[in-house]
Amino acid sequence: MPNPEQRARVYHLLVESETLCQQLKAQIHTLEDLDRLAREHSLCPSARVGGDIGIFGPGKMAAAFDEVVFNQEIGQIHGPVKTAYGYHLIWIARRR
Repeated sequence: MPNPEQRARVYHLLVESETLCQQLKAQIHTLEDLDRLAREHSLCPSARVGGDIGIFGPGKMAAAFDEVVFNQEIGQIHGPVKTAYGYHLIWIARRR
């Protein structure tokens, strides 16, 4: 379980299908790639700011989302991660 004091800066992209999510993941090599593709494809309101969902701590997002954010490697794309909202690609910019 992550430290409740821990915080992460996260960007993401949300789409309805796992297939589209996989196709977009293949195009993401940098945070700039994610920014561009989030603006073009993401269903989340954060699309207008390149998928930036800001800084948050554990328990603020869906459990599957939190699992990635607080346990996976920083600075690369992760996913598809399925939640009730659809399929996410997640970029952890930093964690402290």
